Order: sequence, then structure tokens, then C-alpha cells
Amino acid sequence: MKVLLAIDGSSGSDVAVNEVATRPWPADTEIEVFSVAKLQVPNTPDPLMLAATTYQELLESERQHAQGFVVRAVENLRQGAGTKDLDITAKVTKGYPQDVILNEANEWGADLIVMGSHGHSLLGRFLLGSVTHAVVGHASCSVEIVRHRP
Repeated sequence: MKVLLAIDGSSGSDVAVNEVATRPWPADTEIEVFSVAKLQVPNTPDPLMLAATTYQELLESERQHAQGFVVRAVENLRQGAGTKDLDITAKVTKGYPQDVILNEANEWGADLIVMGSHGHSLLGRFLLGSVTHAVVGHASCSVEIVRHRP
């Protein structure tokens, strides 16, 4: 079984990591901890590309930040009762989260995508979009959303 654990460093992702770590998985299960570094691209023209260097620096900073919480998640999984003996890998990439998560699940051949929920209201999902909603609607494998209860 291949489990893609998509995280973003939020408390909802922490709950998803803990859920995966405590569950009894079959011995041949592979887990990939996956995160996406992204920045909103400003909708202003920049014909001289003056902001391009700053954008690349900010994107690299975001990638390093994502790498940090991915490493912590892998450490937690390697100590988890249900995951300590499993094959666990990590990957950080850049792009639009819903697109990249779906692409990674397809290319890697994931059987299950596990994600934490942010718990946005209907208005919040409308204004901010919902990565979780997009993944659930378009994934070619099963998706489990782990809810964070305050």
C-alpha cells in the first residue's frame, strides 16, 4: 500500500501525521510525506523582471520552511507505533498545492492520500479556495481527511 501524506505545517497537518503514525499499517506499506512550497504570484506587470529575484528568494525560503516541517513529520512517523518499521520518504516541491498533490499521487501510484483539514467555513472556502476540496473531488485514489478538533 502506498500512502501519500500531504502536509502544510498547520495544526490540521499535525493531527494527520499523528493519525497516520498510530494506525496499524500492513508491513509492506510505503509512506511519502509530501509538501508544496507556494507563493501567490502578484498580478502586476513587471516588464523589467525586477521582482523575479525577490520572488525566487521568497519561494526558496518557503521551500526551506516546508522542508523543516516535512523532516519533523518523518521523525514523528519513524517513532510512531504503527509506522516505525515502514518505508518512509519525504518530498517537497513547488507549485499549486491541489495540482501538485494530485499529480504526485498519480505519478507515484498512491493508494491513499491523507490530509489534515483546516476547517474553513463555507465563506472561507469560497474566498480562499480549498486544496482539500479539490483533492477529494479529483483524486483517482481514496482520500482521507483528518479533522482537527480544538
